[in-house]
Amino acid sequence: MKRNNRYIFKIALIMLVFPMACKESFLDQDNTFQSNADALSTKKEAVIGLVNGIYDTYQNSDLLKKCIWYRANFGTHDFFNWGGDVFWNNYQIPSTFGGLSTLWNQSYIGIARANSAFTTITKAQTKGVIDASLANRLKGEAYFLRGLTYYYLASCFGGVPLEVDTSGALNLGLRPRSPRDSVYMQVVADMKKAETLLWSKKDLPKADLGRATKGAAFAYEGAAQMWLKNYPAALAAFNSQELSSNYALLKKFADVHEYDNQNNNESLFEIQFEVKSGDPQDWGGSWNPPGGEIAWIDSFSWPEEITQQGYDYGNPALWNSFQEGDQRKLLTIVGPGDTIASPGIIKAWGGIKGYIPVKDGFAGGNKKYTADDGSILNTCGTQTRPWYGSDNGRTGYYCSKKWRDYNLTGGYGPQKIFGDQNQILMRYAEVLLSRAECKIRTNDIAGAMADLKTVRDRAWGGIAPAVMKDSANFDGTPGQPITDPLQMVLSEYRHELAGEYSLFFNLCRAGTDVAIAFIKKANGTVDGSYEPVVNPAPGPTHDGKKHGLYNTTLTPEKTLLPIPQVAISLNPNLTPNP
Repeated sequence: MKRNNRYIFKIALIMLVFPMACKESFLDQDNTFQSNADALSTKKEAVIGLVNGIYDTYQNSDLLKKCIWYRANFGTHDFFNWGGDVFWNNYQIPSTFGGLSTLWNQSYIGIARANSAFTTITKAQTKGVIDASLANRLKGEAYFLRGLTYYYLASCFGGVPLEVDTSGALNLGLRPRSPRDSVYMQVVADMKKAETLLWSKKDLPKADLGRATKGAAFAYEGAAQMWLKNYPAALAAFNSQELSSNYALLKKFADVHEYDNQNNNESLFEIQFEVKSGDPQDWGGSWNPPGGEIAWIDSFSWPEEITQQGYDYGNPALWNSFQEGDQRKLLTIVGPGDTIASPGIIKAWGGIKGYIPVKDGFAGGNKKYTADDGSILNTCGTQTRPWYGSDNGRTGYYCSKKWRDYNLTGGYGPQKIFGDQNQILMRYAEVLLSRAECKIRTNDIAGAMADLKTVRDRAWGGIAPAVMKDSANFDGTPGQPITDPLQMVLSEYRHELAGEYSLFFNLCRAGTDVAIAFIKKANGTVDGSYEPVVNPAPGPTHDGKKHGLYNTTLTPEKTLLPIPQVAISLNPNLTPNP
C-alpha cells in the first residue's frame, strides 16, 4: 500500500517536467524528463517550461468535460448525458467512474508540479539565470494554479488532502482529508500570494496571452471567500482595480464564446488548445491527455444527426425559461425549429444547412434533413421531426454554447472531431454576478441590482425588462415575476452561465438548501424518480414519449461527488463521502 502511494507521488514529481504543449507558444516545453532542481535551475527556458507544465493539468478532455463540465451542468439538470455516463442524470455517480479518478489524479499531479517549482525558481534566481521580475511571475503562476486546482477539488469533493509542502521532502501520499473550509482558506492564501506576484493583464506581452494574471487571481479569491461566507472580503477582491480596469463585458453576448474571439477582454482565465500544423483532428491526432493539444469537448455536444456523437443534450425546461427577448437563449440552447445563432457557424456553413450530413441527406431525400416546407433543413430538427438521435433517447435540445468551432465536421467528411476551442473557466460577467450576490449578502440591494442590470442589459442588446421572470416554467405554465434579490441572482447565474464550468458550483456556494430548492423549482424534480420521464411542457417534444428527460431530486449528500475508489484503495486515511 505505501509502496503504491510512494510510486504515485514519485510519478507526479517526474511528470512535473514531462514535455507537453498548450495552445499558445508560451506553453511549449523542453524535454527535461528526470531532471532535478539543480539541473533545471541552470537554464531559463527549463525554469519557464517547469511552470508551463503545471498548466497541462487542465489540458485534458476527461478532466474538463467529464468532471468539471458534467458537474456544472448535469448537476443542475440543465443538460444530460447520453452514452456510458447516464448515471449523472439521476445523481447515481459511482466512485469507480473513471472521470473522477482522472480529476483526482491529474489534480494532485498538477499540485505536485506546483509545489516542486518553487525551489527551482528560487535557485535559478539566486544563480542569476532569471531576474526577480520573472521569478515573481513564475511563482505567482504556481500559486495561482495550485489554488485553482484546490478550488475545483473542494467544489467537487468537499474536503480533500492538502499537499502544500514545497521543500521536496518525501511524501507518501497518505494525508487525510482536510475540512472543506480549510481547503478554501488555502485557495484564498494561494490567490493572495498570486495577486502580489503575477503580472497585470495590461503588462502581459501578446506572446504570453493565456497565462494567469492578477485579475484572475482576484476573481478566484473572491469566489473562494464566498464559499467561506466572507462576503466583505469577497467584495474587496471583486472590486479590485485589476478587474475593473482590465476586463469588461463584450458588447455582444454572441461574441463571448466565438471561435475567432478567444482570449477576449471578458475572459479572465481559459484553458488553451491548439491544432498544430499537420496534426489531424480525427482519432489519430494529439488529443490524448495529459497535455492534449486538441479536445473532443465541443463536438461531442452537437446532435448525433450532425456529428454521429451527441453525448450530451439539453433540458427543454432551460429553453422554456429564457425571458422573451433574451439574446442568450439560442446562443446557449437550441431545439426543434431553431436556427444556430453563432456568427462563425453562419459565416462558414450558412448555418446548419451547410453541414455534410444535412446536404447529403437532403439530396438523398432523407426527411431528417428536410424542413417542414420541403427545403433543405437549416434548423436543429423541425417542429414535426425533432432530432432525438437514432434511439430517440435525447430530448431534441442541444448546447449551442459549445457549437462555435466552425472547423469541426464530426464523424463526416474529413472527420474533424477534435478541436482547439479554448475553454473559459472564469469571465467578467461571472464576477459581476458573484459581486451582486455579495452585495445582497451585505445589504447593498441597490448595488446588486445595478450589477444585475449591467449583465442583463447586454443580454438584451440594449435595455432589459425591468421585471425579471422566466418565460415559462418546466411544465409550460407562465413564469411569474422574480422579486427576491437572491433568487434574481440565481436566475442570472443560470441564464448567463449554463453550458459553462461554474453554474452548479455557484448554486451550491449559495447554500446546499438554496441549490436544491432552486433546481427543484426550475425542473420540477421528484423524490425517488430515477428513470426518464415525458416532457410535461407543451411544444414539439410533448408527445407522451420518453426522450431522455430526467427529473431526479437533488439531495444534500449528492451535492458532493464520491471520492474515487482508486484513491481510497491507495490511501487508508481517506474517508468516503456519504
